[in-house]
Amino acid sequence: MTHKEMDITGNTPRPVPSAGRWTRRVLIAAVFIYVGVLILAPIWALIAGAFEEGIGAILKALTQPDVLEAFWLTIKISLVVVLIQLVFGTLVAWVLVRDHFHGRELINGLIDMPFAISPVVVGYMLILLFGRNGLLAPVLTALDIKVAFAVPGMVLATLFVTLPFMIRELIPMLEAFGVQQEQSAATMGASSWQIFWRITLPALRWGIIYGVSLTFARALGEFGAVLVIGGGVQGRTETATLFIYRALDERQYVGAYSAALVLGVLSLALVVGTNLLRRREVNRS
Repeated sequence: MTHKEMDITGNTPRPVPSAGRWTRRVLIAAVFIYVGVLILAPIWALIAGAFEEGIGAILKALTQPDVLEAFWLTIKISLVVVLIQLVFGTLVAWVLVRDHFHGRELINGLIDMPFAISPVVVGYMLILLFGRNGLLAPVLTALDIKVAFAVPGMVLATLFVTLPFMIRELIPMLEAFGVQQEQSAATMGASSWQIFWRITLPALRWGIIYGVSLTFARALGEFGAVLVIGGGVQGRTETATLFIYRALDERQYVGAYSAALVLGVLSLALVVGTNLLRRREVNRS
């Protein structure tokens, strides 16, 4: 038995074996189960835990001074990281696509290292560099700069773990964009900055938006690296994720669940909102 199905062009119906139809259904069901177990079930458990004592308990937990300070520190670090990655991530992607030089493949490979290295190891490496007995300790002491167990070290750790997102979003777009439009503008007398701001940058806007969204979401949720390099000192270097860790350790479950839920909602809103905006623009065009 077969049934009719439109081909990828949407023009000519073609027969599809029933066996193939059932195979696709099984695969789709497997995808739903897999995503449900790994993502939807934990989210549901988080929501249930947060609302176990009612919305009043959630509001009370989230308005505590130490919680507000932790969230504010998280937002500040995330914004700084996003701004830095926006500038230097775009620069790195541009150089890797437009220039060919010795060591290019090495740099391209190193960009993916944050995917392979544990954030805890990253924090420990920063301690070895910037700690009291670290390699750069004499220089930092002479300049009266504190990196380890301070916000600058937490920013560095977050920069490391978020390094690939902006670059990996922009490289394919730069490769697909090519250089023809830029060369045409150059022949008409446009300067390098005019070409970048008026031609290249608009073509990369969605890659930049996606990169910013992913970078910000990843920065919001960073835990291991900032714990090691920052120490999680309450009121000084405690971010939202470190507050969640401390709250669970102290059995403040409503506060931990509530803070985790807020972080999850923020990250989800960033990613889903970006996709919706992108889809709306595609439909308009």
